[in-house]
Amino acid sequence: MKKGIILYKSRYGAAKRYAGWLSEETGFSCIETAKARITEVKAYDIIILGGGIYASGIAGLSFLKKHIDVLHGKKILVFCVGASPYEEKAFQEMKSRNMKDNLADIPLFYCRGAWDMEAMNVIDRNLCKMLQKAVAKKASSEYEVWEQALMAAGDKPCDWTDKKYIQPLLNEIKAERT
Repeated sequence: MKKGIILYKSRYGAAKRYAGWLSEETGFSCIETAKARITEVKAYDIIILGGGIYASGIAGLSFLKKHIDVLHGKKILVFCVGASPYEEKAFQEMKSRNMKDNLADIPLFYCRGAWDMEAMNVIDRNLCKMLQKAVAKKASSEYEVWEQALMAAGDKPCDWTDKKYIQPLLNEIKAERT
């Protein structure tokens, strides 16, 4: 039986929730990327890394980029967490922006997260408010999927986390373990 570990970076809790659910389902250890040590991580056969999406980047991915050569030959999976509903074009753009060079062959999965302006730090809250104001200048009929979600969420807390989003990851892990 192959051993696995789940690494995550979560600013507001959704990525941590998904990492916890994955840990419950797989029995894999779960640790924040900031506390992870490559000397320990390289002992695992399956490495799952997850993080929130911020400014089109995946939080915690820098750990993987830094240590990818040490992890050669391991089964690596990445999941990202965003507030927008899944949209194939946006996902592929984010994938090509983040999963390139040595990371290009690593499977990437999307999990829908949460939205809570009150919980955000001042910088994130102000950036989101500016983004909402910019989007509001467009006709609502011209909104992209993520813009529709942004405007619908407004200032109210929304939680779209759901265990169904980890099922594709679990299927991939199950295929690897057998």
